[in-house]
Amino acid sequence: MGFGHLLSVRPFHVDVPYLEVLRERWEEDCKAFIMPWGHMIPTLEDVAYLTGLPVQGEPVVGQERSDYYDDIVELLGPEFVAGRRRPIRSILLGSLSEAVGLRGRRRGPLETLDEFYTGVRGALDLGDRSEERSVWIFVTYLFGRLLFATQSSQMNCKFVLLLRDLAQAGRYAWGAAMLGHLFSLLPSSSRRSQSTGGFTPFLQIWGYTRFPMGHGTLVEGHQTMVPLMARWEVAPDPRVTDRRVGDVRVALDHYPHEQVVWTPYAGEADASHPAVAAGRPLFDRYLLLLCLGTCEVLYLELVVRTLGWHQPAIEVPSLGRKGHSRRRFFTEDRDWGTDHGSTVAYWREGGEQVVRKTALLDSSAYMEDYRAQYAGRLRLDRRVMPESQAVRLLEGRLAEQEVELMRLRTKVKTLKGELARVRASRDARASSSAQSAVGDLAGDLDRAEARVRELEAEREESGVATFQAQMETLRLEMETEWRTMAAAMDELRDDQTIMRGCLLEAREREREAEAARARIAVDYEILKDSVLKKRREQQRQAQQATPARTGSAFASLDDIVSLGDPSVGWRQMDADGPLLVVLLRL
Repeated sequence: MGFGHLLSVRPFHVDVPYLEVLRERWEEDCKAFIMPWGHMIPTLEDVAYLTGLPVQGEPVVGQERSDYYDDIVELLGPEFVAGRRRPIRSILLGSLSEAVGLRGRRRGPLETLDEFYTGVRGALDLGDRSEERSVWIFVTYLFGRLLFATQSSQMNCKFVLLLRDLAQAGRYAWGAAMLGHLFSLLPSSSRRSQSTGGFTPFLQIWGYTRFPMGHGTLVEGHQTMVPLMARWEVAPDPRVTDRRVGDVRVALDHYPHEQVVWTPYAGEADASHPAVAAGRPLFDRYLLLLCLGTCEVLYLELVVRTLGWHQPAIEVPSLGRKGHSRRRFFTEDRDWGTDHGSTVAYWREGGEQVVRKTALLDSSAYMEDYRAQYAGRLRLDRRVMPESQAVRLLEGRLAEQEVELMRLRTKVKTLKGELARVRASRDARASSSAQSAVGDLAGDLDRAEARVRELEAEREESGVATFQAQMETLRLEMETEWRTMAAAMDELRDDQTIMRGCLLEAREREREAEAARARIAVDYEILKDSVLKKRREQQRQAQQATPARTGSAFASLDDIVSLGDPSVGWRQMDADGPLLVVLLRL
């Protein structure tokens, strides 16, 4: 049905502050995130590579009923509507969790993710239901909890009818529908809530892939081509995972533009995965994303840098396409295939080709217009970072470098083990090849001696010339055997050279990470000294102005550093009166 690859992704921590900052930057008019370096939009290429969900196929449209009572009883079972009044338009997520045996299954405070993962797999139980009903219930649970999640505790029943024919359910472009559903819920998410509707784990890993701020790391040993989400985990260092939304905001505002990864999949060697291979013709097309009553626009022309091109200046109103989202219930049945007739035809035709502006030498004109349009959203007037925030940012980057250093050391250790394995394998192969070669050469020698005796016997009849020609043929055959053996030995040496090169590259990256960590540590010390010197100078000036109160404001070095925290200043003011107000103003 197209969901099997996604189920290979192991659980990871949800980066709530990171997702909150992303949600704040969503712009509904252009369906894009407003970043300091330009628009950014998750695309169908991201969906195919990161999740493995099919992005090409039939659009997710069909009938939407005003009452799903009979359909739920037939497909999922009468227990899902027991005690509820008609019309039935949604399913309680708690009932779905109970049906798959996961009701109340939460991760314990001392339970690792691997232990939780193993426990969930062990607890998963669909009872003695039929095979088809078990699949219907499980996929409905997958939709409600993950792919088409909302901020509600209920799941809309509108997807159930699309699963009626399990054999045909795999023909739908579920990945495109998931992306459209995510787009439709981002603007409606409350900024006072820490949850966001839609498939937020995809959004989190998409951000890590495009602008890796050090909060996620690639897992060693998970080198599956697709889905690439299986390669990632959130950094376990608490200084990274326990950061605040404000710190993420500051880090994003000052993120180096040149480090943004616009084409993260360019280096992937294997593009044979079904979702990638089938979806590739759509990766550079204008499209409308359909998800039943939702029709969302994918403004790919705003992010052509993801295709490896320079970005031209484009105004969003001039793009000329509009979508809509209808999430309300209806009093009568609706057939979205009919209502979206022109859009369905547009999808089946593959949309429109994005035109590349070959005359562009860079994206400077676009960035100039972009900064002018979004000056308020980009907070360009806050480019001068306060010293307290700079210190916190440097501490965060230092922690990120330590996490990266640990990962590189693990990689070096893995490469060393791989090199030892290759050496052992090479020695075994060389020994086996040598023994085999000795046996083959002994056999060849016996045959050659027998042939020489035959030729000597024939020499009297055939003459010396014929004998020499046959001996030359025999010599050439022996040389061919030796050349074959030499080529095999050269191949073994090449394998060893490649492994040595990988090991040297990993060591070089480890040295670079250690050097970067040292530079950040030095910058941190310089900033800290600067803060301390400034505060001491303020203290000295205050003491000269009011010598009678010298030393009463600051009792320790901790008090000096804590001046960056406003709450500390207000508590101290109760004890020191107007003097501290003067000092804080200074």
